Amino acid sequence: MKASEPSPALLIDVTRLAARLLEGKRPTGVDRVSLAYIQRFRARASAMVRHWGRWMQLPADSSQRLFAALLGEAGDAPRVVRSEVARAYVLRWGLPADALLFNTGHSGLDDPGYAERVRRHGLRPVYFVHDLIPLTHPECCRPGEADKHRQRLLTMLNTGHGIIANSQATLEDLRRFARDAGLRLPPSVVAHLGVEALPAPAAQAPLAEAYFVALGTIEARKNHLLLLQLWRQMSEAGLPDLPRLVLIGQRGWECEQVLDLLERCPALHGRVLELGDCGDAELANWLHHARALLFPSFVEGFGMPLVEALHAGVPVLASELPVFREIAGDVPEYLDPLDGPGWRRAVLDYARADSPLRAAQLQRMGAFRAPSWADHFATVESALGDWKLLG
Repeated sequence: MKASEPSPALLIDVTRLAARLLEGKRPTGVDRVSLAYIQRFRARASAMVRHWGRWMQLPADSSQRLFAALLGEAGDAPRVVRSEVARAYVLRWGLPADALLFNTGHSGLDDPGYAERVRRHGLRPVYFVHDLIPLTHPECCRPGEADKHRQRLLTMLNTGHGIIANSQATLEDLRRFARDAGLRLPPSVVAHLGVEALPAPAAQAPLAEAYFVALGTIEARKNHLLLLQLWRQMSEAGLPDLPRLVLIGQRGWECEQVLDLLERCPALHGRVLELGDCGDAELANWLHHARALLFPSFVEGFGMPLVEALHAGVPVLASELPVFREIAGDVPEYLDPLDGPGWRRAVLDYARADSPLRAAQLQRMGAFRAPSWADHFATVESALGDWKLLG
């Protein structure tokens, strides 16, 4: 794009964020990415909302009020969202031609009609792909999610003017999907997610005894079952000074065995603490004083808890996954997600005050540099310029 040419209109699809706010749900990892894009581009962007079959661009003043509500900067945010979306709907605001559209949350892409609307309005979408887990590990997802995700990816490949991936591992999965589908991969870039510093922790630990933290939604792919079975075995063996396990995250799906253990296993009572609703300040305190973060996932698109823990100076025991190596190198302690005895040995070692393995990881951590949102957007905006989508 030449310097003399005006920049195209920039739209951010906030439909998912608005709906989740109205449902009273905490932001997920996907939502946090979308909020970061609003924060970065809000000064030059308009909000786009899909509501009752209509796609609407909110005008500048309305967009700014909606962005502020989604970012938690406005009082009574649900009222602001309802009023601004209703106003746009009643006044029948449409969309500009040739606009650049950010869809950063996979929202609406499982509807085959999304591609038709994009073409009808002459939009130039840039999509953020978070993972291909419903296709690579369908057993870890809700029934029917694989078909929905396949349609999301087809929408991205058939209409995308650019693709942003959170990791090289995710982009390689998408590249294989495109090849197998016989479709061209749009211009693409890898931009690791940024991490923000958590609030300062309290000086006093929340528990007197040693403990470990597992952070994330309780779902099958997170492999909480391994941790609970491990704590059950150690508890029933009567191990002295057994550390506690703290699960921080909301209950998800396809995890009935985990929930049964949490609710009905006597050996875990008093040994495992579940925190389903944890604010940033509370999370910072739990994480800071933990012996380590436990992250035994079978698959991840990125792995924000790993980055957050290392950024906070907390050791990590993690599954041996390519994406973890990509973002954290050799810093964490890596284990096979099915190696129960290996996880037991590592946990018991890291629980010791004089743990040699923990001391070694703390030393390795000195070379770790967490990705920042500034790094992320420098990469993204450079790519958008190369693709002639944003001046």
